[in-house]
Amino acid sequence: MGSKYSHLTLEERRKIERWRQAKVSPCRMAKILGRHRSTIFRELKRNHFQDEQLPDIVGYFAVAAHQECATRRSRKRKLIKHSDLRHLVTDRIKDGWTPEQIAGRMRYEGASHRVCQETIYRYIYSKEGLAQELWWYLPTHRKSRKPRRARKRLPPKFHRDVSILFRPDAVAHRQEFGHWEGDLMLFKQHFGSGNVTSLVERVTRFTVLLKNDNRKTLPVLGKVIDAIRHLPIRSRKSITFDRGTEFVAWPHLQAEIGTQTWFCDPSAPWQKGTVENTNRRARRWLPRKLNMSRVTDLELKGICDRLNATPRKCLGWKTPAEVFREKMLAQ
Repeated sequence: MGSKYSHLTLEERRKIERWRQAKVSPCRMAKILGRHRSTIFRELKRNHFQDEQLPDIVGYFAVAAHQECATRRSRKRKLIKHSDLRHLVTDRIKDGWTPEQIAGRMRYEGASHRVCQETIYRYIYSKEGLAQELWWYLPTHRKSRKPRRARKRLPPKFHRDVSILFRPDAVAHRQEFGHWEGDLMLFKQHFGSGNVTSLVERVTRFTVLLKNDNRKTLPVLGKVIDAIRHLPIRSRKSITFDRGTEFVAWPHLQAEIGTQTWFCDPSAPWQKGTVENTNRRARRWLPRKLNMSRVTDLELKGICDRLNATPRKCLGWKTPAEVFREKMLAQ
């Protein structure tokens, strides 16, 4: 499949109907139309016509299939389905708001029905949006949308030199104390943007949990800095994160407290398996359906203490707190 996908046209559906009646195989239809065979199989299965009022009329019919497809696509589009939401969005577009501003304001207000900026852009350049000429109210006044592949690529937020590929072997094989892993634990969106930063020392499995009000990078990393800045430098040599936007302010970490940062490859959370495993343990008391605004810092510390006081097989049945204390005193 190429970079551009087009839906079946009515003319193609008419051909499929005729071939279906002539008992042509779906694979043969796909080859003639230049489509993948799965497209034809899916089309015949999803748009099979059968009506209890007309039991004698059963099968695939082009016009009925085309209409069913159009209805299904409209039903899935949120701004078509919800008229009140559509009117709110179009009014704000005509007032000069950009799709990003509209979506951001909805998140700020905690609206129960909201859309992202991509959904708004798609509506503006849909048949309904073009009929209203909503594109004229955008800052660029562009009548047709610029293809994504033609847009200017932003510079990478994570420098190549901080890739986990360059992390020393002593860190990767847990031969050295003082190297941590960090991650963000998220919760149901309708409870707000509250989350928890989890930090785990790789050798001792000692855990620190920090409550955040949002996912903005400076507050998130600011709490990390405050939590570990008083440890000896040998106890906080490095932290390994994933490439989430909440960690893009990573240069502040090294500049303020001298802690090196490493980052996993994109879509490879297993590369920081220690903190991922700790998150699964913490989910016993911090499930995704929990409202973090109701959890106090004292309660979070209690969960943290419970994790650090639990014996671990990988530590010879010692607790993370005991091993962490031994390592600190040995320095």
